[in-house]
Amino acid sequence: MIRAIALDDEPLALKVIESFCERVGYIHLEKTFTKTAEAHKYLRKQPVDLIFLDIQMPTQNGMEFYADIEQNVQVIFTTAFSEYAVEGFNVNATDYLLKPFSFDRFVQATGKVKHIHDSRNQGQTAEQYLFIRADYSLNKILISDISFIEGLDDYLKIHISGQKTIVARMTMKTILEKLPATEFVRVHRSFIVPISKIDKVRNKIIYIGEEEIPLSASYEAAFLGMIGK
Repeated sequence: MIRAIALDDEPLALKVIESFCERVGYIHLEKTFTKTAEAHKYLRKQPVDLIFLDIQMPTQNGMEFYADIEQNVQVIFTTAFSEYAVEGFNVNATDYLLKPFSFDRFVQATGKVKHIHDSRNQGQTAEQYLFIRADYSLNKILISDISFIEGLDDYLKIHISGQKTIVARMTMKTILEKLPATEFVRVHRSFIVPISKIDKVRNKIIYIGEEEIPLSASYEAAFLGMIGK
């Protein structure tokens, strides 16, 4: 089941999304919001897989809202203004729905989400390794060899078991999209860890071998939800 929320300043638009989610059956619409601040507050505590996101809203537009989200989540933009379409795809939106959209078009968009979600969570046969550009080369990294990932502004340090650490120009959000969602979790603004490499957690410190990685309050609920599964 795909966990989703919807954010739109028009209650009627939220009712349409709610109805369509019930009809497709594979999306659990956990909550709807008309205010961006309330949606941000929810996302800081609860992990979701998908956001239905209006673009033109009073306090913060959808593009800005999506840029502020730190967890790895798919987005379907919903708007009455076609001029936002290109901008929506430029920020890696899964799809873009122009209001008023039909149920068939909704199924097409959410079908893409389901395909990506299933690929991330089943087998991961196509994603057992990554190619990361660093030091003017493409470096092949086995996902199973990653000890943890450390963020440094616009750079990442990918710590690899028994190998030299790779430093790459990439954001935390970008690399999370490349990693299996059931195996890696963000635990701090500056750290991503693989669940399988965690030795213990004590006093909000995650131990991976000799490394001590802080568990931030902002990510604690999502982290505990992951290891609880």
